[in-house]
Amino acid sequence: MTTTQTIGHNNPPAYIEVFAEIDDLYGEAKNWADGEPIETEEQHDAVTKLYDGLHEAGKRADALRVDEKKPLDDAVKAIQDRYNPYVQPKKGKVDLGKAALGDLLAAWRAAVQAKKAEEARKAREEADRIAAEAQAAIRASSGNLEAREHAEELLKEAKQVAGWAKKADKAATTGTGLRSYWVATLTDAGAALDWAYERDPARFTELVVAMANEAVRAGARSVPGFAVTEEKRAA
Repeated sequence: MTTTQTIGHNNPPAYIEVFAEIDDLYGEAKNWADGEPIETEEQHDAVTKLYDGLHEAGKRADALRVDEKKPLDDAVKAIQDRYNPYVQPKKGKVDLGKAALGDLLAAWRAAVQAKKAEEARKAREEADRIAAEAQAAIRASSGNLEAREHAEELLKEAKQVAGWAKKADKAATTGTGLRSYWVATLTDAGAALDWAYERDPARFTELVVAMANEAVRAGARSVPGFAVTEEKRAA
């Protein structure tokens, strides 16, 4: 069986045509935007037609873009929907399960750490008590060899207990399985705003200006600290 192919029936992608149209319109726009102002009504109409042509061609190009990538978007969404119940940050089963188990582990580890810290505190107190007793015995042993030997034994015991206390303190503060997090909680808005401005004035100002423009777009015509003015732009 012989198959024949008709030449000339392979249609080019739709974007080729609209891209060519935009290229032509853009070339015309460059000719008009040469620094010279519009001087006549005819020129105004020609520029308006060119502006509208670019706008409409752009809309068609964007529609083609959305249509062309839709299969990819659908495929990505399908994959995301399949995995989200398991690995979505803070909502998937993995993070939810880890959070619940983490609370249990943190409570247990905190209790163990507290117990070890208490043992270390008692050990330090006992070491201090024996050391003080040994020093007092040394002071009182002047001329008494037996008392001096007893005092030296007390001092040796104090050093041993102090060493154990140091190890207990290290065990209470390392290898606990707990991690420290530092969190800032707002307590004085005025002081916080002063700090933020002094830390990064440009960033602070950018945020405030963005908030003001957001209010103006929502209909506000008066914003404290700002002059709200009307600007005319081509539609």
